[in-house]
Amino acid sequence: MAADRRQIFHNIARHSDEAPAPYLVSAWQHLVGHEYGAKEFADTYIDFIKRWDWDWVKINPRAVYYAEAWGGVYDQNDYQGYVIPKKISSPITVPADIAAIQQLSALQTPEFAEALEAARLIRQGLEDRAVLQTIFSPLSVLLQIADLPLYPNDTYTHSNTTVQDFVFNQPEAAKVALEHIAHTLAEYAAALVKPVAEGGAGLDGIFYAITGTVSEDYFDYQQYKEFSEPYDRIVLDAIRAESPEAVVLFHTCQADSHAAWFDDGSFEFLQWDPFLAGNPAVATVTSSVPVVGARSTDFADDTRLDHIAANVEQSIAALKGTPFLLTPSCTVPTPASDKAFEILNKAKLAL
Repeated sequence: MAADRRQIFHNIARHSDEAPAPYLVSAWQHLVGHEYGAKEFADTYIDFIKRWDWDWVKINPRAVYYAEAWGGVYDQNDYQGYVIPKKISSPITVPADIAAIQQLSALQTPEFAEALEAARLIRQGLEDRAVLQTIFSPLSVLLQIADLPLYPNDTYTHSNTTVQDFVFNQPEAAKVALEHIAHTLAEYAAALVKPVAEGGAGLDGIFYAITGTVSEDYFDYQQYKEFSEPYDRIVLDAIRAESPEAVVLFHTCQADSHAAWFDDGSFEFLQWDPFLAGNPAVATVTSSVPVVGARSTDFADDTRLDHIAANVEQSIAALKGTPFLLTPSCTVPTPASDKAFEILNKAKLAL
């Protein structure tokens, strides 16, 4: 009889001695061309998970659906060789437009309703393993609505404003917008983890990403405390209130991403990239379960296969005796190398 990977996932999350496996393996990417329409996306994502038989699921919805919910318009048929569709128009043209960012009814907003339905379908199609939905932090969503960078040196954004003008020069207006976004995301997150019998999607938890907002002090510690943490807490508290059993995997992205700020026991899992400059080593996290493995960008083609194998081996060796999740450091490129996926897949344990 096959092991219950869903239960193993929760045992690992709770540091339980009942976990029969020291780690579980997964990966995720954008499925360009299949990201619109709940059934289309869910069917394709289930196929991706089953093809590689990943041990658990991190749903990776289209990158721009938050911005779309607040009025951004994108061409779903033109990704321009990247994972973000071409922007047609933005609700933000000048800093004062921040006042248009109002609280939405998540269950009645088409973009969130579509993502919620896709999550339900993925949960139904993969009942034997844990499923998490990705939610960006309110600060990340605010920046995305304005087409501002989510991390330093982001070359794919083309905003009409700047972080200085949009956030720092109008802090009170920014905080009002952040609160509106946070309460919208809180309603959405609660519906995701609510049991199916009660009308929710029945997910096991949330992959909560602050993206690269603190990388290299893009937002420094005090700015994070002012413009991110209070609004993160609104979303995270809603998850805990709706489902005490739901887990949170907290993701801080890019170089010098200050993983130590978040290693305080608040989250079951913590993911960062230990192979980038300024980030702590693989075995440094002490309170949360580490989510590490190999550089995600190395999965783009076959030129870095040796690096992936070495990083995977290093991660497993460094965490020997400590339950963890073995994954790429972030979303892998689209397309990705099958040979790279095979290296990660071969590291799976027989369960």
